[in-house]
Amino acid sequence: MKTLRLAGIGAAAALALTACGTGNDNNASSGSSPSAMPSSAPMSAPMSSSSSSGVTTNDQVFGPACSQLPQGSAPGSLDSMGPQPVASAASTNPLLTKLVAAVKATNLVDTLNSQQAITVFAPADPAFNALGDAKFKELAGNPSQLAPILQYHVVGKRYDAKGLEQAGTVTSLNTAGGPLKIEGSGENMTVNGAKILCGNIPTKNATVFVIDKVLTPGTNKN
Repeated sequence: MKTLRLAGIGAAAALALTACGTGNDNNASSGSSPSAMPSSAPMSAPMSSSSSSGVTTNDQVFGPACSQLPQGSAPGSLDSMGPQPVASAASTNPLLTKLVAAVKATNLVDTLNSQQAITVFAPADPAFNALGDAKFKELAGNPSQLAPILQYHVVGKRYDAKGLEQAGTVTSLNTAGGPLKIEGSGENMTVNGAKILCGNIPTKNATVFVIDKVLTPGTNKN
């Protein structure tokens, strides 16, 4: 597992959504694929059991935006994303096109794909749209500013929703940004106040939670 550190964009930084610098997403190794999982996923709260490994299955996916994912084995579907490492999976997810662009701008695709067990809080496109096109373009053109924001969306341990609820607070890869506060549960869970739009999404090396806001480092410092 590569060492992840915040110091400088030249160091191997790691991203939270949803997806190197060369745009060569398809070079990521797919590795061994997990056994087939059901195509459909409930839109209700996740199952109450928590895996200590944080690994989820399709029947544990929950949230109002999950219905927007492609069905069956189409690119971006749960069945399609499950066997792929997280950045490659995000690149096919229709909810995460802005996040994918941000990850590519900071050359983090290979770094994300190489991790063994992480949790990613992935802002959906409307969350980035709320920043405004000018701000997004400014950040995309300045990787040294963008990378710490992206790092704040990634936790270096894999959690499912129940594990997050039990933890209460988790530490992102941007440790200087302060803790991520988990409140509520199931459909009502929030991360630093951001709502879960589609949670417990399984990928090869990460559990993904699509959220409705871009998280700001430093907001939860004591």
